Amino acid sequence: MLCEPFLTTRSEAGWDIPLLVWRAERPLLAVGSAPLGGGIGVRGWVLNATVPMSYHRDDPAAHLAELADGLDLGGPGVGLLTGVDVTEVVRRTDGGVRVWATVGLGTPVWAAAPEPAPPAAPEPAPPAQRVGTVNIVAYVPERLGDAALVNAVATATEAKAQAIWELGLPATGTPTDAVTVLCPADGDPAPYGGPRSAWGAPLARAVHAAVRSGGAGTVVPWSDRVAG
Repeated sequence: MLCEPFLTTRSEAGWDIPLLVWRAERPLLAVGSAPLGGGIGVRGWVLNATVPMSYHRDDPAAHLAELADGLDLGGPGVGLLTGVDVTEVVRRTDGGVRVWATVGLGTPVWAAAPEPAPPAAPEPAPPAQRVGTVNIVAYVPERLGDAALVNAVATATEAKAQAIWELGLPATGTPTDAVTVLCPADGDPAPYGGPRSAWGAPLARAVHAAVRSGGAGTVVPWSDRVAG
């Protein structure tokens, strides 16, 4: 079982910056695209950390490992970063599936787009208010087989894209989105995770509801809120 996350903060550059931490009652099987703990493996915790829009570190996995160490999170886990204030996490449940999403849609993009031409001059940095990361953490209460785990990530991503389209954005996501799906590490593995499977269907509905709700309003980056 993945417990409800608790909210805490870390001191950094004179700020108290929020983090969400999930602890598993026992190690869970996980699949995902997180900077820390991505891939497929057994994980004991999940961390979703807010960062300021001025964030410039190029070693996110190492940074997340430092944050986990500071929180006494032992063993392998999953770490995510976002410019969104993680206190605004959206929770949804459906048929035993639990989903948590932090939704920033300020940099919407199509997954497939023409290769850009080389710029004639350096492009200006995007404005700070264009926070754009959707982090999705999902728990399925039955063991999924490896193929079903991979399919579950695709299902969650499709549901996210559907919600974004329904919000009226010409996009499938943002360039920095991440998905993590967790399930028990033991038991007979369910073979399927697609959107019409026993667990994929409620997963899709919960992700869709969370992203659509989280993206319905204006998301102000945490660092802009603190500064302003």
